[in-house]
Amino acid sequence: MAPLIATLISRQLDPSQVAEEFRAQWIVPGDVFSVLLILGADVIARAMAQVAGSGPSTVAFSFGWVAYSISALVSAIGENKLLALDPDCKCKVINSETGYTKDNSSWIIGRIVRDFPRWRHPNVEAKTIEVLKEKQKRLKAKDPDAKLPPIAGMIVSIYKPSCTVKAGRVERDWVYWIGVPVTVIQLGIAAIPCGLFGDWGILLITGCGMVLCLSTGLLPQWKKEKWACRTNAKHGFILTRGNGAQHAIVVLGNGHGFNLEDLASGQSNTLVATNPWTRIVLLGLAALWILLLITAAGQKANTWFLLAVGGIGILQNIYVAGAPRNPENFGVPLEYVTVFGDASVMETLFQVEEQYEGVGRSMLGEFYPGNLREKERIRWETLERTWAEKAAEEKKASAKTP
Repeated sequence: MAPLIATLISRQLDPSQVAEEFRAQWIVPGDVFSVLLILGADVIARAMAQVAGSGPSTVAFSFGWVAYSISALVSAIGENKLLALDPDCKCKVINSETGYTKDNSSWIIGRIVRDFPRWRHPNVEAKTIEVLKEKQKRLKAKDPDAKLPPIAGMIVSIYKPSCTVKAGRVERDWVYWIGVPVTVIQLGIAAIPCGLFGDWGILLITGCGMVLCLSTGLLPQWKKEKWACRTNAKHGFILTRGNGAQHAIVVLGNGHGFNLEDLASGQSNTLVATNPWTRIVLLGLAALWILLLITAAGQKANTWFLLAVGGIGILQNIYVAGAPRNPENFGVPLEYVTVFGDASVMETLFQVEEQYEGVGRSMLGEFYPGNLREKERIRWETLERTWAEKAAEEKKASAKTP
């Protein structure tokens, strides 16, 4: 104990040493970029799911690419798919002809439903406000102080696939193109130390990283997985978040659009599993990313420029990963037809069924899984007979036509 006490008493404390170490680190950060390269893989994955598959990917070089390259390789080998992300918006796809409901596993459909408030037609917004005010009016009959409810009734928006734009043709928007100016800015920042101090290492690291980013986005597997479905669908589909949701999106079948029922389960389709060539390429890319990580760790001077390049890139990645987009930006061009809505969900389904045979009834099992009231059952039977009579008259008329 005595030697220890003597050592503690005799030691010399130098608080300035720690301050000097902190100062040196902030002047020339060491090994920070190499550490940051292994963080943020989930952001890269979402950004790639947004824009990859329709030509060169514009996801910028940033932090997280090394970790993402490893996770992509593991997914391709272990799960047989490159697009391993589950949709970030849970929803269902209902076949308007059979009423069969399927849980969605497609990133594209999930984003279309999630971003519906952004791309919906102005008439849908007007109908929503109308329904909410009608519900408020009914509530005020019981409570004079009732406020406008946040959700009420049901709104069914009718769309049809575009007849002029082919399904699968992606319309590129700002979310896609923003990667181009960001890449130019990154190269400009990386060139500053080269021009001022002759330090070309940062420019080399940035350029190599951009080439690897572009190579990952050019893999044909992206297109194969994102649009894993049949085209020219003859019957319609309903997209909805399920029972309790205020909005349902009906996509009519006109022989020009995707089979959304296929698309909803396309990513789990064994026919789109990654092939050996894709796995080999991903293995090579992962190895090159690791080599780039080792090289970046050796950059000791002017590291603030390298951090600036990565920082700008991750900001672009975050924006691309979460930015709302229109259906045509995912290769699903739609045209607005009409909208139905009422403060009563059942009444909305009746309105839809009166205009589109089978569409309202196909949603009945999702929104009313229990028994129907007698008057509701009678009205559904009446609508069914009406459509059957129309079909019989059309068949009879066509038989008379020479």
